[in-house]
Amino acid sequence: MSDVEGSAATPAGERRWPMAAAVLTAVVLQVILPRRVAAPIYWLFPLMELGMLAALIIGDPGRIDQRSPTLRRLTILLIAVMTLANTLSAVILIQDIIQGDHLRFEVLLGRGASIWVTNVIVFSLWFWEFDRGGPVERARRTGIRASFIFPEETMPPRDGPAWEPTYPDYLFLAFTNSTAFSPTDTLPIATWAKMTMMLQAGISLTVAILVVARAVNILPG
Repeated sequence: MSDVEGSAATPAGERRWPMAAAVLTAVVLQVILPRRVAAPIYWLFPLMELGMLAALIIGDPGRIDQRSPTLRRLTILLIAVMTLANTLSAVILIQDIIQGDHLRFEVLLGRGASIWVTNVIVFSLWFWEFDRGGPVERARRTGIRASFIFPEETMPPRDGPAWEPTYPDYLFLAFTNSTAFSPTDTLPIATWAKMTMMLQAGISLTVAILVVARAVNILPG
C-alpha cells in the first residue's frame, strides 16, 4: 500500500519549482566553487542532491500536496546533505583564511559569496520544511502551531482562502536574517526557530567578517 495519503478535497499546495530552483542554485554554486574550498569528493554532494531532488519531483510533481512520510524524510535528508556540504566548504575557507594561505582577491570574494548565498538557501529550506509542519500540512491547513509570524498574518482578513506562507517567504526571511543579523518583518515565536535564526546569523557574520578582513589585507592597491 502506498504511504501517500490524500483526498480529492485537499487544497492545492504550493508549487514545487521555487524550492527546486533554490536547490539547483545551491548545486551550481557547489560545482563552480574552486576545488580548494569545495567539500572533499566535491562531485558527490551535488550528485546526491540532484538525485534526491529528482525523486521528490517524481514522487510529488507540480504542487506539494501529498502527505508522505517517505517524501518528507527525503526532503529533510536533502536539506541535511546541503547543510553538510556547505559547512565543510565554509570550514575549509575559514581554515585557509586563518592560516594565511595565498588567496587572490577575486577568488576569495567569490568563495565567500558562494558560501554565503548557499547558507541563505539552506536555512530557508529548514524554515520552510519545519514551520507549521511543512508545506503539505500548511496546504491542508491542519492548524499546527506556527513557528514564525509573518506580516501578512497581522493584516485584516481578506476575501478568499486564508493566507499561508510559501517558499519565497522563507527565502526572504533567511536573506534578511543574514543581512540584518536579526528579525525584520517576520518574528520567530518558537524556540527552535529562534535558535536556528541565531545560528544562521552567526555563520553569516563569521564568514563575512573573516572574508572582508582578509580581502582588505590582499586588496590590490
